[in-house]
Order: sequence, then structure tokens, then C-alpha cells
Amino acid sequence: VYFSDINNGWTVGYIPISPYNGMILRTTNGGISWASQVNEASLYSVYFADNMTGWAVGGSILKTTNGGTNWTSQAIQSGLYSVFFTDINTGWTVGEEGTILKSTNAGTNWIPQVSGTSNSLSSIYFTDGNAGWIAGKYGTILRTTNGGNNWTRQSSGTNNYLWSVYFTNNSTGWIVGDFGTILKTTNGGVLVGVQNVSADVPSGYSLSQNYPN
Repeated sequence: VYFSDINNGWTVGYIPISPYNGMILRTTNGGISWASQVNEASLYSVYFADNMTGWAVGGSILKTTNGGTNWTSQAIQSGLYSVFFTDINTGWTVGEEGTILKSTNAGTNWIPQVSGTSNSLSSIYFTDGNAGWIAGKYGTILRTTNGGNNWTRQSSGTNNYLWSVYFTNNSTGWIVGDFGTILKTTNGGVLVGVQNVSADVPSGYSLSQNYPN
């Protein structure tokens, strides 16, 4: 789900029945009501640069320039789980098998970046045009300080699947994942530690074996 302001928001998803049709819903009244915009392939993430221009990813990359009234396919690229833009031209999308794609022309072209991993990547977040983080499978955390020209692996202290990452500035951020995993950093991810654990743990699974002290 993504809101460009207090009233305008979009959410994406899919119906888990073959052929797995995706959907985009929009609200213009802060979520009081939602209207369907499009049925497409499975969709996992949506991001808007302003109230008119946005992208949705999943089984393809879709773009709208009129608030979602119309969506056009920019690329057929399956297995994308997250999309993020720092301005109307510059953005990234990540997904299966370590995929990182970057665009510098509003999504017209997408160029692969070297992630250094084959693990699935589930979430990406940038605080500016240079500083960004990615979270993913097997406790994967990647960081860039140059717009993704280079990505370096950071220590998470866990092998759990990490699903979402968010930073308030270049130092302070959180990552969440399976089994109640909540990680926090106050130095850009140089050292990540457990902030809180709250989960229903499956039988035979020990939280302590996968978390740092």
C-alpha cells in the first residue's frame, strides 16, 4: 500500500487462484472507499512519485501517469516484489534470485545491477539518491551508498526471511521478518540488533538460535 498524501492511496495484490490475476485499488478519501483500477498479473508492490505518476510491480512493471486511470506495461519481468523511486525519474525494483533493476528515465528502461546474491529480495528503501537498503531471504541485507552502482552485504544476525525495510534517515532504520523478527540500526546498518521479538513460534523452533545477543 502507498499513499502520496492523506487522501490519495493505492494498494495492490492478487487472487491466489490460477491464473493469479492481480489488482490495483485506489482511494481518494483516505481509505473510506476503494475503487478497482486494473486487473493484471500478480502484483506485490506499488509506489507513486506524486499523485499522478506511479509504478506497480509483480509479474510485470506497470506505470501510470494519470493517477491509475490507465496503466501501461513497461517491462515483462516476473518475480518482482518491491519498487521504490527517489524522484520521478530514478527508481529501483527488486525480486527473485537477487534481481535488482534501476531506471533513470521514469521506467522507460530498466538496467540490471549486481546484487552479489541469488537470494530473493523482498523490499527496497532509499533515503536519497545514493543511500539505500534491501532486505530479503535468509536474513539478507544489502546496502548501497552510490545509487546501487555497488551493493554490499550487511550482517543481520539471522537466517529468517526479511520482508520489509524502512529508514527515517541515513542512520536509523528497521527491518521486519518471519517469526517476529524486528531489527533496528542507528548507524546505517553497520551493526544491526534485535529490537523486539513477538511471535507465535512453531513447535520445535527456537528464536534464540537465530538471533544475535
